[in-house]
Amino acid sequence: MLKKILLLVLLAVLVGVLSGVAAIVYQKVYIETVGEGFVNIASVASIFKYTLAGAFVAAIGYLLLSLVLKGKTDMVFNLLFVVLTFASILGPIGAKLPLEQEMPELFPGLAVPMHFFPALGWFALKPLFGKSI
Repeated sequence: MLKKILLLVLLAVLVGVLSGVAAIVYQKVYIETVGEGFVNIASVASIFKYTLAGAFVAAIGYLLLSLVLKGKTDMVFNLLFVVLTFASILGPIGAKLPLEQEMPELFPGLAVPMHFFPALGWFALKPLFGKSI
């Protein structure tokens, strides 16, 4: 069990860092393309904080599901992760930005894709751990 927990922590760190890097790269491309990156709202520190938090919440959820479901963990977890990821995009869509913010209507175009990066990172990296998790 300790090995499984340590591997899930390693997976969460890898997913969080990979997602954070992807989000920063996406933000840079968004700035170059649109001219606005909302760096005062979506700073590098906050992006990494939230991607790491999302990855750790996913790892804890996976561990708890694996204790309950045994053999069907991956299927149920992946479905829940996708549903929760889609639900999380309601946050940036409904966000009220400060009045002095220029072009607030562009914020969802930046933030919504970033919400999918932890799930994509998990789906890409989890198979590398095989049956050990």
